[in-house]
Formats: sequence, structure tokens, C-alpha cells
Amino acid sequence: MTKHTMIRKVYYSDTDAYGVVWHGSYLRWLEAGRVEWCELFGYTLPELTAQDILLPVTNMNVKFKMSAKLNDVVVVETEISKFNGLAVTFSQTIKSQETGKTYIEATFDVVAISNSTGKLYRRMPAMLAEIFEKELKCPELV
Repeated sequence: MTKHTMIRKVYYSDTDAYGVVWHGSYLRWLEAGRVEWCELFGYTLPELTAQDILLPVTNMNVKFKMSAKLNDVVVVETEISKFNGLAVTFSQTIKSQETGKTYIEATFDVVAISNSTGKLYRRMPAMLAEIFEKELKCPELV
């Protein structure tokens, strides 16, 4: 499977009053990982929106293992782990670049909705479904 890797330094604005990464920063980094994973296959959010497709998160499960701190360098890894025709599940981790220890393990379920009507597509649009199916069955074909 195609795994997207993003490296990010922790800045002061990413931390909270306790000097550790604020939980919302992890969510921003995880979103960036999912967006950049889609971009690997040629689909930016503006392009999808122009094609009447939005990809909202419908479920998230985030396990906080340990806290990153100021000036740590984190590695965000993103791949898909499940696709049922309606929703795709992204599996993601955030790790220390220096030690390899895991800060975050997360899964996000994403569906497709119409930008114009806000209604759920009962099947993932074909152009995305094809990518997700190939990734799970035979990644070397993508």
C-alpha cells in the first residue's frame, strides 16, 4: 500500500500551557497527512470540490500514547486500511523522528458528499473508489 510520510517540527504555537503539543495540533497534522495522501494520486481538495465532491470525516479514533514537545520532529504516516464502497478508513501514526516512539495512533472514516446538495453519495465516486480498491488489493498497479 502507498504510505504517505510527512515530517514536521513542533513549534511553540503547536504547544499548550503545559509545554506539550496541544491535542488540536495533532488533528491538524493528521488532516494534512490525509490531504497529501490524496494529492499523491492527483486529487486536491479544490479539484474535488469543483467535481462536486467533499470528503468529511464521519468517525475518528485517536489514541494518545505520549506527548511530543517543543522542537521535536514528528513523522506523520498515512495509508488506507479499509474501503467498503461507501467509506474509506485512513490509518495514521505520528512518531518521533529521533526515537521512533509513537505519539499517536489514529483511524479516520471518510465518506463523500455532494458539495452542491450536502447529500451523501451512496457509493464513493468512481474515480476515488478505483484508487482505494487498487490500493487495498494490488498497490503496485496504482
